[in-house]
Amino acid sequence: MTTVLAVRGLAKSFAGVRALRGVSFELQEGEVHALVGENGAGKSTLIKIVTGAHPADEGTLEIAGRPVHRNSPQEARSLGVAAIYQQPALFPDLSVAENIAIGVESGGIWRRVRWSERRTRALALLERIGAKIAPETPVGELSMPEQQMVEIARALGREARILVMDEPTASLSDLEAGRLFRVIRELRTHRVGIIYISHRLGELSEVADRVTVLRDGQTVATRAMKEVDPGELIRLMVGREISAVFPKREVVPGATVLEVQNLGCLASGIRGVTFSLRAGEILGVSGLVGAGRTELARVLFGLTPSDTGRVLLKGTEVSIRSPGQAVDLGIAYVPEDRRRHGVILEMPVRANATLAVLRRISRGGFLDFGREREIAARAVERLAVKTPSIDAPAGVLSGGNQQKLALARWLETRPSVLILDEPTQGIDVGAKSEIHRLMGELAAGGMAILMISSELPEILGMSDRIAVMRGGELSGIVDRKLATQESLLAMALGHGKDAA
Repeated sequence: MTTVLAVRGLAKSFAGVRALRGVSFELQEGEVHALVGENGAGKSTLIKIVTGAHPADEGTLEIAGRPVHRNSPQEARSLGVAAIYQQPALFPDLSVAENIAIGVESGGIWRRVRWSERRTRALALLERIGAKIAPETPVGELSMPEQQMVEIARALGREARILVMDEPTASLSDLEAGRLFRVIRELRTHRVGIIYISHRLGELSEVADRVTVLRDGQTVATRAMKEVDPGELIRLMVGREISAVFPKREVVPGATVLEVQNLGCLASGIRGVTFSLRAGEILGVSGLVGAGRTELARVLFGLTPSDTGRVLLKGTEVSIRSPGQAVDLGIAYVPEDRRRHGVILEMPVRANATLAVLRRISRGGFLDFGREREIAARAVERLAVKTPSIDAPAGVLSGGNQQKLALARWLETRPSVLILDEPTQGIDVGAKSEIHRLMGELAAGGMAILMISSELPEILGMSDRIAVMRGGELSGIVDRKLATQESLLAMALGHGKDAA
């Protein structure tokens, strides 16, 4: 069988963080090769190198037997590589035929468009994959699976020999997924090699020939799909032990601080979420990308207010329609992307530390700079933020210290509920340990903490109870002493039993 793609020893770093460490992967002609791993395992980085979006730091890349030394999106397309992502990259106001024509037709901007040929080609490509879609239909009127069919037709029009499918069934029903699998089997007969990325492990046995597991940026194993089951894949994907980086403090929880009953938000895809959170407790929120974890945090903080359900703070029902209301009620939120929403890199440390309490340090519309410096100096000392001075711009701080600064800002609001979204993402082990120590101190002081994390060791190491989300709903809530990485991942994937 002909190898259409071979990567050997690929390595890639971003700002000193190793995303890939000597990854090797092969795709055969007419093969469906599944690529699986936890969030952050390196799947996206590998695909971006194959499609030319990122250059590799080390290693070799061969496409159709040809060494590729300087890959780029244009080079990858010319070699027959195409990618279809979870959200189709189509122009909604253009017709199906026009979208297929983009990237397929050649010639300059002044070329004459042959509309009848464009329509005929689109119709032939759609029929080839069994898609009954009129070429003149505006893409914006199509369903998600129909848009995926248009993208597949466009890839075939480009004569793609390697097709990357990233979470193609994430937004599909079982019936729609079955139709997609039939199209994939048809593509195999045309000798198209397919890299299939999915968190739905149960469907892999139906569609994939082989599976490669990535973990922590490394290739763990490549197996024939018929030789493994979802349980073994989960064990290969997690395969780590909790270490001393999680200095969990045992705290006896106090009274219930936050109670959520049947919470829903149509705009965020949150449905029927119910849980409680006690003083001194860390409730971990686990789940895969797109499960609704961050969306839940945004609903609770008033960024996307709820449509249904009730929220009670210390036994009193409240309505949270804006972040300002949330702060006034004693809720603080440290978001996932600290560089966009956590700290303002161009502003000094002192300004970042006091942004959430400007009303407290202002009089008559004027900022009390002495009070600002006092609060900032105290915050820097309390959280051990390493900075040249409180006048230095936040952008000069390390990632871990930026995270501590973002946390310091919200602690100044004296919250009773603290929501932490990916509190240690992208920071080194030492900084992680410091953040975890701070979380333990805050919980010991009676603060109720809702911690969202993609890292299962962090979830298990720092939580008292663990809520697992899937598809905007809670799959279940379990005590940390009864949970394992395998059981949590199984729940997130829909393979575990719900726990009340």
